[in-house]
Amino acid sequence: MQLLPFWSARHSYRFVFKVACKLMLFIGCACCKWPLAAQGMQGPGRQDLKVPTGLRVDLLDHPERVYKMGILTNQSLLSVTAGNKDSLQFEAITSRRPAFCWIVPGKVKKQAAYEIILTKAMDNNKTAGPVWSSGKIENSASVQVPYTGPALLPATVYQWKVRIWDRDAAGKSDSRFSGWQLFRTADSLTDSGLPTFVVQKEHQSPIDSLRLDKDYLLYDFGKDGFAQPVLRLQASKDDSIFIVLGEKLIQGKGSPIDQQPPGTVRYRIIRIAVKQGIHTYQVPITPDQRNTKPSAVKMPSYIGEVLPFRYLALHGNLTSIRPLKVSRNFVHIPFKDNATVFHSSDSTLNQIWELCKYTIKATSFTGYYLDGDRERIPYEADALINQLSHYSTDADFNMTKRTLSYLIYHPTWPTEWSLQNLLIAYYDYMYSGDHRSVARIFKQLQPKLLTALQDSTGLISTRTGKQSVDFLKSIHYKVFDGNEGLKDIVDWPHTPEETDSFVFTDYNAVVNAFYYKALQSMATLATATHKPVEALAYTRQAAALKAAFLRHFSDPATGLIKDGTGTQHSSLHANMFALAFGLVPDEHVPAVIHFIKSRGLSCSVYGAQFLLEALGRFDQSDDAIQLITSKDKRSWFNMLREGSTMTMEAWGQDFKPNQDWNHAWGTAPANYIVRFLMGIRPLKPGFEQVIIEPHPFGVQQASIRYQTIRGDIDVSFQIAPDHTNWQLTLPGNTTATVRLPFAGKSNPLLFMDGQKVQGKLMRGYYQIENVPSGTHRFTFR
Repeated sequence: MQLLPFWSARHSYRFVFKVACKLMLFIGCACCKWPLAAQGMQGPGRQDLKVPTGLRVDLLDHPERVYKMGILTNQSLLSVTAGNKDSLQFEAITSRRPAFCWIVPGKVKKQAAYEIILTKAMDNNKTAGPVWSSGKIENSASVQVPYTGPALLPATVYQWKVRIWDRDAAGKSDSRFSGWQLFRTADSLTDSGLPTFVVQKEHQSPIDSLRLDKDYLLYDFGKDGFAQPVLRLQASKDDSIFIVLGEKLIQGKGSPIDQQPPGTVRYRIIRIAVKQGIHTYQVPITPDQRNTKPSAVKMPSYIGEVLPFRYLALHGNLTSIRPLKVSRNFVHIPFKDNATVFHSSDSTLNQIWELCKYTIKATSFTGYYLDGDRERIPYEADALINQLSHYSTDADFNMTKRTLSYLIYHPTWPTEWSLQNLLIAYYDYMYSGDHRSVARIFKQLQPKLLTALQDSTGLISTRTGKQSVDFLKSIHYKVFDGNEGLKDIVDWPHTPEETDSFVFTDYNAVVNAFYYKALQSMATLATATHKPVEALAYTRQAAALKAAFLRHFSDPATGLIKDGTGTQHSSLHANMFALAFGLVPDEHVPAVIHFIKSRGLSCSVYGAQFLLEALGRFDQSDDAIQLITSKDKRSWFNMLREGSTMTMEAWGQDFKPNQDWNHAWGTAPANYIVRFLMGIRPLKPGFEQVIIEPHPFGVQQASIRYQTIRGDIDVSFQIAPDHTNWQLTLPGNTTATVRLPFAGKSNPLLFMDGQKVQGKLMRGYYQIENVPSGTHRFTFR
């Protein structure tokens, strides 16, 4: 490049290009004896097509990363040996035949073909001869593309790359290879195992400090987090000091850490010996007896025990002991903070979004979806809400798969939560496009439908003597919290305020609403695993159940859904679950919506997930946004007001005295914002087709960048008195069905990219089919 000032630009580029081509040809022929394109290089006429990005193997987006005791290093996978691998961590592929994903460039409307090359990786940037080349495959697949070469070997580092073909306006093809992605296989392999996982440590410094007296120095890390303290101290003599950790201050800013916090809000005081001189102290956390029981998920040995804390105080002789640096190692799974970025004109809505998004990251400290710090046990309901909010904030799918695989063999006691296994599997398939996971667990999912509890009414019940030993064995149930079998839960805790005084009877409307949704989910999963007969059977079974549901639970006088047979009581829960899952007849929808809106938040933070979903699916976004941004005592804002920086187990301390301050089942607003306010949901597995159906009512302006398995989707809107502007950007190899609301306008004109378009009118929405990848602008006038 230093020669360029002495040459004309035209001659310099021509010379460099010729030399580069000759070098590439020599390397391609002499070293690997493979075609030029197979080396990830390009010849003349291939300069303009962008390469595939976002490579994943078995859905891992960074399998090349190496950690040491949970801390990210710059080491290569090739440096991992039998001698050091026990001190290093990496995400290993456990399948002999993994699957590959990549992001097709946005300029490519539809991928026409692809070619994958896989080789063993070697030191010094060398590559071995290819293990496998797919050849040119005429196919648009870019998600979960199967490896069909020779079975991979254990404990081996491989690398792969991909190129694609597209058709331009002249009908010609173009192609270029991506860069290599490295991955390592585990020491033992199966045909379709899940990858291993890594929990990482993120080093953090406090954002503020305050000396409350000469012997008490308080540090604030800004947010609560599962972490371990790290101190660098200078002491004039051998001494000792107390480290105080806590989630809550006594009376807010300027007060000490609360040493008697309520419920399961955490506090810990640790005394450490301090040596004369300057030393760094990794402060050990003693395990809690309750959350380390046999049923709890344990911390990885390379991480050690953690405690949730926001505040750290040094208490002792601060005259002879001088803190040089106070920090903490914040523990969580790898999380992409910018995978989803949302902002709106409503500052409270933005605060609640950040609260929920951070909760997903911070509660991932074991690598599994848990109920919170009090028990550290996976529960199906926690996993379902956690999954939806995780998928709404980061395109990471393997944590769901791990948790579901665990729950199948470690079920909990609520009836509805057994049925939620099917919903978790369904959403995972739709968002990740991974049919192999479905095939792996399909047989174990079938008993979780609880069809064995169905009787001549067409409904299921846990209270009619059908929970036999064989049935409980089929769902892998063992005694849980003293419960010998499944019991209906509806909501939790079981107080009149949280259940809206739900009346429990033998046949429960909420249980059977979940049964209906589970049957529908199972029909989709059967189709995914090429079981058309089973898919049709589940579809018919769902239709029959809907008829039975309405026959037994629908009140013909009011149109509302009753709690169960033998009662006339209609609760929020019976109606919101039925509405969310599509069980309310069209003619009764207005009455049910009116009733639901009249009940407000007469449910727990768990129940709020389905209340918001019911409102979102039936265009009641203004009411949903009012609930999300409410500042009443039963609100997400109240969690912030009481001092938490993660969603709580309940609306506040008064509603569940033993609650903890780190419960991700309270994150419903995160997935509501993505799925309903901004309206982004997969129509086909793996976002091959997406629906964009915003529900903007209650918000004047909002924008989001949302990462999917196929790339980023951007949606923004701005509502003005005389017009509404929308902008949408879709990744390559994706099409969208766009539904835009036009409430308040009669005979509106819709313009797409400056051109008037005729959409299909559907229930107050204009629907435009087959919107291609790229950026599009829509305006109503």
